[in-house]
Amino acid sequence: MAAVEFALIAPFMIALFFGLVEVCNALNAHQKMTAVTSTAADLTSQATQVSKSDLNDVFAASSAIMAPFATGNMSIVITSITGTGQRNRGTVLWSQTNGHGVAHNVGDPITVGDPTNLANDDTGLLPATCTNVNQCSLILAEVTYNYTSPYGKFIIGTLPMTDTFYSKPRRVIAVACTDCP
Repeated sequence: MAAVEFALIAPFMIALFFGLVEVCNALNAHQKMTAVTSTAADLTSQATQVSKSDLNDVFAASSAIMAPFATGNMSIVITSITGTGQRNRGTVLWSQTNGHGVAHNVGDPITVGDPTNLANDDTGLLPATCTNVNQCSLILAEVTYNYTSPYGKFIIGTLPMTDTFYSKPRRVIAVACTDCP
């Protein structure tokens, strides 16, 4: 009787086990992708100026966090933004990608955060008093990662993940990029 019960329950338990393994792998990949996003913004915001070579080092260091997951399908975009005098509205100063994403165009307007989620008295990340690069700026890191399960039994195809992180420059008002377009 115990053998019959085991035969009936075993397939369900095995499927549940492998399903949990796949869900845990996906959650682990998402957690690592979030760490990549904050690390890329943080490393860039610590500099007084960067070059394409410096940003490639930031991309490499940030991507190393994803181990053991593949990084060939991960897009990292780092952008410097200054205020325009409108709350949470900015202008792109420079933007670089690790080669897998699309960089923002210099001079393009960009919305910072989600202004609808801020209280009326909140000045936001870019307050209305910030009108140019001499007053304030932000570093924006955007990461997109397409998770593919190593097993592919329960999570079939890719699971797209995205994250953004804002960081204020620490040592200067705006981090300059010496050879960015």
